[in-house]
Amino acid sequence: HREISDIDQLEVYRQHAGFEAFQKAVSSMQPQEVTEMVKASGLRGRGGAGFPTGLKWSFIDARNWPHYVVANADESEPGTFKDREIMERNPFQFLEGVALCAYAIGAQAAYIYLRGEFWQVAASLDRKIAELHSAGLLGDNLFGSNYSLRIYTHLGAGAYICGEETALIESIEGKRGEPRARPPYPTTNGLWGKPTLVNNVETLANVAPILRNGADWYRGFGPASSPGTKVYTILGNINVTGVIEVPMGITLREAIAIYAKGMKNGKSFKLAQTGGSSGSIIPSVLQDTPMDFDSFSKAGVALGSGALLICDEDTCVVDLARVLLNFFRKESCGKCSPCRIGNQRAYEILSRIAHGKGEMKDLD
Repeated sequence: HREISDIDQLEVYRQHAGFEAFQKAVSSMQPQEVTEMVKASGLRGRGGAGFPTGLKWSFIDARNWPHYVVANADESEPGTFKDREIMERNPFQFLEGVALCAYAIGAQAAYIYLRGEFWQVAASLDRKIAELHSAGLLGDNLFGSNYSLRIYTHLGAGAYICGEETALIESIEGKRGEPRARPPYPTTNGLWGKPTLVNNVETLANVAPILRNGADWYRGFGPASSPGTKVYTILGNINVTGVIEVPMGITLREAIAIYAKGMKNGKSFKLAQTGGSSGSIIPSVLQDTPMDFDSFSKAGVALGSGALLICDEDTCVVDLARVLLNFFRKESCGKCSPCRIGNQRAYEILSRIAHGKGEMKDLD
């Protein structure tokens, strides 16, 4: 697929059928029809969990109003920067996805929760949202209907835990960012106690093309159980690093050979970490496993949010795990003792091993 230059400009996005899906939905579709089309597409959450998106939308409690949409842009997993790239390079496709999601669940307010370090992205999105208001694509009585929608950006304060959807909701409400006990889930008791849909940026960026081109078109990419494309950040001991968008189901070996142009300095592949720090360590024996939610789950590993950290034969897995645990022990919100205390103890054990003072009981 060719890249469309200046797609971050509203007039260019509209030249390529931008906001036609939203106008069609508001003008001639029932909200339930939008949800059913997303359900039929097989789109699964791109934030890491892989939960069926349309099914999640259908869980919104229709007896309790108002409803809210929250776009999770708190992209704070080390090594993951695909959502930032989407918001900077293709913001209107993302914003149209937010708008379609809001229409599908009857929400008249949507919030984009960005990590605090994304203040420049938030300022850019605010300008894009203002453009949409000026063009009549957001605001009151859209396209002559009785449907109204406003989208707001909300900056976090640098807490990793606020990437978890209930801690994120607490943060928007002005409280300390700590996860809520579940159930109840946000779809029944979310923002200000009202039904709330929280979706990842990449998930929402898939919605407008599905509405424009149909569920069958979307299912033309990737395997039946995990259709569509996936955006990855690929980095580490490879020749070419950056962001790639590929069909779901390609293998790690293919990603390294085709997109990363092979391992750096001719070294051999040892392991990959998927999905940022909270993802999985993928050993070399799994590099031919299709990268989709079900194949990885059967192999006992997680696909995660979309960071591929490629490590060569010189990588010490003890040092890697120690670096990750150092991150987690510092970012723990402190609410639960297995995390607050356990990460510290695990870090101490790995530090002993790293300094040559480990004992066999440390493995247990």
